[in-house]
Amino acid sequence: MDGAEFAWSVPADHPAFAGHFPGRPIVPGVLLLDRALLFAEKLLGAPVHRWQIGNAKFLSPVGPGEALVFALRTTPRGGIAFSVRAADREVASGSLTPPAP
Repeated sequence: MDGAEFAWSVPADHPAFAGHFPGRPIVPGVLLLDRALLFAEKLLGAPVHRWQIGNAKFLSPVGPGEALVFALRTTPRGGIAFSVRAADREVASGSLTPPAP
């Protein structure tokens, strides 16, 4: 299995914070999934635009400016498993599934 880690810091001025949530901004889960897909393309060296989210768990909120580490690894069935960490806590995990042949 291949794998890699990718670092990303959430920009404090990211437009996703504009309504998510006033007074206590948190990163929307869809933004974490989008980043996981972008990093999957880097890992594979190929587009993943037709891939699906196999599953996703959001375990801890992520705030503006937090530094994240995305760990991705290929699975025996050709998918990708991912986890996202912020410092010492896991914030999300899941899997990405390639399109059926």
